[in-house]
Amino acid sequence: MAEAKEKLTLVARKACFGLPTACPNCLPVYIYLRFCQRPFDLAFNLIHPDSDQIPYVESGTYVAYNNEKGGVIQSLKDDGMIDDLDSAVRNTPEWASTKAMAESWLADALLYELWLGSDASSVQIYYSDLPWPIGKLMYFKQVHVTKQRLGITKENADKREEEIYRKASSAYEALSTMLGDQSFFFESRPTSLDAAFLGHALLTLFALPDTSVLRSKLLEHDNLVRYTENLKIQFIDATELPSLSQSHTDPSSSTTRRTSNWSSKPKTKPQKKRTEEEKKFRRRAKYFLVTQLVAVLVFLSLLGGSDDGEVELDDDDDGMDYD
Repeated sequence: MAEAKEKLTLVARKACFGLPTACPNCLPVYIYLRFCQRPFDLAFNLIHPDSDQIPYVESGTYVAYNNEKGGVIQSLKDDGMIDDLDSAVRNTPEWASTKAMAESWLADALLYELWLGSDASSVQIYYSDLPWPIGKLMYFKQVHVTKQRLGITKENADKREEEIYRKASSAYEALSTMLGDQSFFFESRPTSLDAAFLGHALLTLFALPDTSVLRSKLLEHDNLVRYTENLKIQFIDATELPSLSQSHTDPSSSTTRRTSNWSSKPKTKPQKKRTEEEKKFRRRAKYFLVTQLVAVLVFLSLLGGSDDGEVELDDDDDGMDYD
């Protein structure tokens, strides 16, 4: 397809904590594209912080969304847009089970820490660009959604917390044993397992506070920490980085975006054109904030009508896998 030859644009949540994007769903996609050595631009969506379409990748008229066909990476591989890094290991039993463990147990633990352990990290990643009342209300909404996803209620909160950290410890132990002194988990080349774990480890080490339980458990495994630091230098801190666009307003549009190299200053444009773009962006942002406020108020009114604001879920959560 013609789009396969065009440069990709990864639209993600914003950069912070010294990472190109601090979103748990976006960072593994960024890393996978770096592993593939596929040229791409990086754009940030600042006005749809809770969209399940983010991250998404554009190339001409082609778009691959996070909430379609098994996620962005799977869509890109199926459509021939990027290389399949897992082709040599897909039939290896250890690869499939280990990747499932990383994408469920470790993903659950990071989700728990971000929304139920440290509100400062999650707010900075998702809502710091919104007015304080809107951001706070959306944060409370996401906390409730996270409790639903993890099956946490008032009655089982302590038990679920213990189980989440126990599974994370087991996952770290298994990954540490598998890695040993290797550069990657399988052979001498990266796979999607490396992308998933490296994204998780970078956020755990750099985005979570020093008091984080999950962070302390990861720091117990020196080889996993060295692995993370080495690959960060090679693929995150490398001198040749994708060009950057500061904002991307609509997940469903293909509007032209302004790009500039990270090491150079943005190009100047005539004052009149810049003013028109700012007005258009502010109008869109205002509409977004109003609709989000209405949605949150409706959500809180419905939540207040329930008995205790908690949703009872089945305690058996083995095998749960979240994007």
